[in-house]
Amino acid sequence: MDWGQFSVMFITFVGLFIWNRTENRSDMRHMDAKLESNRNLIIAFHEAIKEEIKDFHGRLCAIEERNKK
Repeated sequence: MDWGQFSVMFITFVGLFIWNRTENRSDMRHMDAKLESNRNLIIAFHEAIKEEIKDFHGRLCAIEERNKK
């Protein structure tokens, strides 16, 4: 193998390494955005469940008050 072939092979490997690293970072940013979106949905569901529990508790207390009389 002469220096010409070696330099072409080396440049190819370096180029593929840089391209792979760029794609990996792009994929990571995409996954971070998806995770953040899911996190926001989970927080919204959690808040909705808390409100439903409060509402149910209020209705249950009202029913108990009516039944005590």
